[in-house]
Amino acid sequence: MFDTMTFTKILGAFCGALLVFLLGKWAAETLYHTGGGHGDEQQAYVIEVDDAGDGDDAAEAEDEPTFEELLASADPDKGQRVYNKCRACHKIEDGENATGPHLYGVVGRDVGSVDGFNYSGSLVAVADVWTPENLSAFLENPSGFAPGTRMSFAGLRSAEDRADVIAYLEGIGG
Repeated sequence: MFDTMTFTKILGAFCGALLVFLLGKWAAETLYHTGGGHGDEQQAYVIEVDDAGDGDDAAEAEDEPTFEELLASADPDKGQRVYNKCRACHKIEDGENATGPHLYGVVGRDVGSVDGFNYSGSLVAVADVWTPENLSAFLENPSGFAPGTRMSFAGLRSAEDRADVIAYLEGIGG
C-alpha cells in the first residue's frame, strides 16, 4: 500500500507546508515588528483625550470620608459579622485568650497589657494604646503596621469593615 513514491509525496507535502508556514511567520514579524509605529516613527492616527487625570484623582480622594467619619457612622451589627474573620484566633470574653489575646475592652487598652499572653516585641514597640486609629492601621495590614508580628492575618482592606469591627469591639468592652 505504501510504496516509496507515496511516502516521498507525503514527506514533500509536509516539508512544503512547513516552508510556507515559516515564510508566513517571517513576513508577519517583518511587517508588524519593524515598521508598525514603534520607536521614533509617527503613529498613523492619534486619539485625543482630555487631560483630567490629576484633578480627578484629587477630587476622588476628597470625596472619600475620613476614618473618623466612618467610625462615627459605623454599624456594630456589620462589625459583628466582620469579626467572624477574627473569631478563629481571638475570644471576646474577658481573660479568655486563644491563639491571640482576648479582645474584650481592646479599644483604649494598652498594647501588650493582657496578662498571660506572650506578645511579639515588634507589636509592643509600635504603639502604646489601641486607639481606633491604631487598630485600623493594624487591621488593614498587621505585618506592615508591626513588622515581625506573629499575627498571620492578611488584613481588612475595606475602611468601612475596619470601622464596623472597631465599633463592635467598642460596644462589647467599652
